[in-house]
Amino acid sequence: MAEACIFFADGLEEIEGLTVVDLFRRANISIDIVSINGTYKIEGSHHISIKADQLFESLDFENTKMFILPGGMPGTTNLSRFQPLCRLLTKSASQGKYVAAICAAPSVLGGLGLLKGKAATCYPGFEDKLIGACCQKDNVVTDGNVITSRGMGTAIEFGGKLIEILRDKETADKILSSIMYQ
Repeated sequence: MAEACIFFADGLEEIEGLTVVDLFRRANISIDIVSINGTYKIEGSHHISIKADQLFESLDFENTKMFILPGGMPGTTNLSRFQPLCRLLTKSASQGKYVAAICAAPSVLGGLGLLKGKAATCYPGFEDKLIGACCQKDNVVTDGNVITSRGMGTAIEFGGKLIEILRDKETADKILSSIMYQ
């Protein structure tokens, strides 16, 4: 099982999902693209087809350390409606595992009650869906085991923060420098 899983649904924002996958693989962190569609093919919000590594229903997430949600519409809505994922996120967060979301996807965490009393950020206009959160305007916000980010333009910074959390700052800085980000 991969160390991290990123959940793709039809309508995801492709850059937010694929940037994280690319950065993790450059850092040699195992990450699986997991389809919640029941098929390996996912179509992004900009009509880019992506092939998943795994199907949700075929996995055991016991040893996964981090669960990541990309945003995009209607991808975020599709993620929030997929009850097996919602149950997994709730259980994992309660066990102290990392849950991360970018753009509109922090609204999924808010809807599950996972942001109560936590600092969080999201795509502007979705703040009311971060139920119980102390909303921030920073590009990336970490509060305990919850990491949130604002959107497509913050995807590299978001991915770097996730690498820092799973490895260390030195590894994250090395990867970001190699792509001329810093």
